[in-house]
Amino acid sequence: MSDIEDPVEQMLKKTGCINLHYKVQECIAETGDWRKCQDVVKDFKSCMQDYTQKQRQKYDQK
Repeated sequence: MSDIEDPVEQMLKKTGCINLHYKVQECIAETGDWRKCQDVVKDFKSCMQDYTQKQRQKYDQK
């Protein structure tokens, strides 16, 4: 295994949503159908939206 970390994983770690991302991946791997994983997909989406909103607020305050 390489010591180079995936840039997507690096970005997701910064958002605080990496564990939800892993849950989505696990669900899809287990079920073989992302449509059966809508609860975890919604949780991940919500986490990412919260992160994006907080980032916008940071820049709006400057």
